[in-house]
Amino acid sequence: MGEHYCFTVNGALCDTTEDKSLLRFLRDDLHLHSVKDGCSEGACGTCTIIVDGKAIKSCVLTTKKSVGRTILTVEGLSDREKEAFVYAFGNKGSVQCGFCIPGMVLAGKALIDRIPDPSEEEIKLALKGNICRCTGYKKIIEGIQLAAAILRGDAQIETELEKGEDFGVGKRAFRIDVREKVLGYGEYVDDVIMEGMVHASAVRSKYPRARVLEIDATKALALPGVLDVLTAEDVPNNKVGHIQQDWDTMIAKGDITRAVGDAICLVIAETEEILEKAKKLIKIDYEELEPVRNVWEAMAENAPKIHEKGNLCQSRHVTRGDAKKALAESKYTVTQSYSTPFTEHAFLEPECAIAFPYKDGVKVYSTDQGVYDTRHEIAIMLGWEDYDRIVVENKLVGGGFGGKEDVSVQHIAVLAALKVQRPVKVKFSRKESLAFHPKRHPMEGTFTLGCDENGIFTGLDCEIYFDTGAYASLCGPVLERACTHSVGPYCYQNTDIRGYGYYTNNPPAGAFRGFGVCQSEFALESNINLLAEKVGISPWEIRYRNAIEPGKILPNGQIADCSTALKETLEAVKEAYEKNPGRAGIACAMKNAGVGVGLPDKGRAKLVVQNGTVEIYAAASDIGQGCATVFVQMVAEATGLKREQIRNMGSNSEVAPDSGTTSGSRQTLITGEAIRMASADLNKALREVGGDLYQLEGREFFAEFFEPTDKLGSDKPNPKSHVAYGFATHVVIIDDEGRVKEVYAAHDSGKVVNPIAIQGQIEGGVLMGLGYALTEDFPLKDCVPQAKYGTLGLMRANQIPDIHAIYVEKDELLDIAYGAKGIGEIATIPTAPAVQGAYYALDHVLRTKFPMEDTYYRKPQKAGGV
Repeated sequence: MGEHYCFTVNGALCDTTEDKSLLRFLRDDLHLHSVKDGCSEGACGTCTIIVDGKAIKSCVLTTKKSVGRTILTVEGLSDREKEAFVYAFGNKGSVQCGFCIPGMVLAGKALIDRIPDPSEEEIKLALKGNICRCTGYKKIIEGIQLAAAILRGDAQIETELEKGEDFGVGKRAFRIDVREKVLGYGEYVDDVIMEGMVHASAVRSKYPRARVLEIDATKALALPGVLDVLTAEDVPNNKVGHIQQDWDTMIAKGDITRAVGDAICLVIAETEEILEKAKKLIKIDYEELEPVRNVWEAMAENAPKIHEKGNLCQSRHVTRGDAKKALAESKYTVTQSYSTPFTEHAFLEPECAIAFPYKDGVKVYSTDQGVYDTRHEIAIMLGWEDYDRIVVENKLVGGGFGGKEDVSVQHIAVLAALKVQRPVKVKFSRKESLAFHPKRHPMEGTFTLGCDENGIFTGLDCEIYFDTGAYASLCGPVLERACTHSVGPYCYQNTDIRGYGYYTNNPPAGAFRGFGVCQSEFALESNINLLAEKVGISPWEIRYRNAIEPGKILPNGQIADCSTALKETLEAVKEAYEKNPGRAGIACAMKNAGVGVGLPDKGRAKLVVQNGTVEIYAAASDIGQGCATVFVQMVAEATGLKREQIRNMGSNSEVAPDSGTTSGSRQTLITGEAIRMASADLNKALREVGGDLYQLEGREFFAEFFEPTDKLGSDKPNPKSHVAYGFATHVVIIDDEGRVKEVYAAHDSGKVVNPIAIQGQIEGGVLMGLGYALTEDFPLKDCVPQAKYGTLGLMRANQIPDIHAIYVEKDELLDIAYGAKGIGEIATIPTAPAVQGAYYALDHVLRTKFPMEDTYYRKPQKAGGV
């Protein structure tokens, strides 16, 4: 008989003969799904448990090393503890995507058990091993402080907050998904168990560029438990792609790989253990070829063509007025080149999908940013004209930030499920995720900005080069937004902006929070500081003099609407900026809400009355930003119904109308307006029956919102590029050592729908911007990623500054979606250039490259260093 490993989990004695990862034992054997698998590398903290009173990552323990120990997961907390954490985290807005939250709860509990009244610094230190990519940690720290106060009897749970008696627009809304995320019973795809489910995984290219000479799966197919090995020959149409279908599902024998993430074949097996063995048995012969490493190599005359049409993926030319003449006649000009790197989204939940035969087609449980987009890409791969045969349903989504717009695992899960006619799970390891999904585009850009003797901007000329990696993803729209927003939120009319996106053999680049604007705004805002110096006025003053105002014309020709409040955000941070001379940096930004530029961008919603409840159907992915709660608030506002009478039914292409993708900060505004319109119809019907919902049983209320915009390059004198813009000003203050001490982030986001949620969104965006400027990198060696999750440079709780989230609400707002605008993207844009400006104020060294060197966070590289 084999050795027995005994330990206690949540008060029950466990006995196993298998020496395996404790994380896998807790999830697979005990089905304790609060314990999340974020990286399996001991780096992220999502699998945190309490072992003999200490918070420990379960992925670094084994069942053998756990013998005799007492283990606690969230499921084993007392009812009092559970209620304390649910209320505290809901009250403080600690929960966004939720994937890190059970681990945060246990790290908090272990601390509270040791120190019942922990200080902020003690909490930060206790959370050091737990990454959150959504919140910026501040709200989680506040949540743990409140939970501690409740547990020691110094604070009370106010049940009315979660109950949501007053749940309308502008009210402090307890998010509808807090309880399931805090207690860990909410389902992410990896938590789903289906009868007869098998597993699939791709064997991926060892080389960024190599010809596939031979694929030999003989030994793998002979392994008991292997169901099949699929290659490109098994794919009806071997191309997918969000906009351009240039991404091979699998690289065919005889073809050339484009990135190390490329799939060569797909193995389907009964268990994950058999799957891993089988993958190692597959023999692939390659002819290794020289990769194309960057845009300059891609542009070379003799460069190998990564795609048949050549290496130029997309280009944009945005002009207005006469930039050349304006700059020639300017009193002052500044010309400077800037460089930004690839960066990784680092969402906590790796990609996972389960596909299974369904009706006369297939259904997919997914984690993505748009179920209809995913359905569309799968249909292209299958060659199916009847899209309704494919149903895509989102489970909880553990973060996205743009990185889950493209299909990743969904289409290959479908391919496998249709082949074996069983449910198939495909799950990325963190290494696969890092290599595969699109990153933030690196930029090389040269910007020339001019002004008159008073610092009034006269014109901008810039040339932007993006490395889009092996595949297009969203290169075109991201490049376009980088170009259109490179002008900043100011008031001048002479621009000449040229943008180019080139294919290389690097991992693909695509959508990332800020959508190209993080790169170009860094360059513009840096040039503005240099111009201010020449004029002899402060960086705050030059921005204020040029700031767009209602009724004035943006550089793209659009007339700024009544809700525009950039000057108000500048005024909100003026005191903080001026109190810290030589220590403060400032930057402004604008970001579109809605897709715009003449594209069809519709919000759709359907409300159905069932059993005295209003069910909301809108296929809008909530990736942590909180739109699912916002929609409930909007229905409550329009109808006066209580929260318990309204249910959001989630994102499912079979039952919910297409509400577009969760990108472009559009769901609150675009789908929110459709919700408002449908709710107004419901309210009218409700009044007709004296407010009795039961009398409307079975009634449906559908609405579609669409406000046309003008295409890029429109010949109208004042084209409408986007439905709305959000505006922001951030001030970053550093101490004598160069450590970021405080950030003031003032935002014009229209009507604030949920004050609890908006602060966490801003704080998370700020921290992401700080990481972009100071610590995050995605190093490549000959196109091969060198980073692990733990070496990406993600900021941790003990590194955060004091972040002041300020929101400006004007009296006059847009008459769409109660005047709300999206906050998701803009929150991350101005921080990085403000950090750079703070360092420039401190030492007068212009840092033109991210992540910046010679700072408190990153010292200069030694000669010959890597």
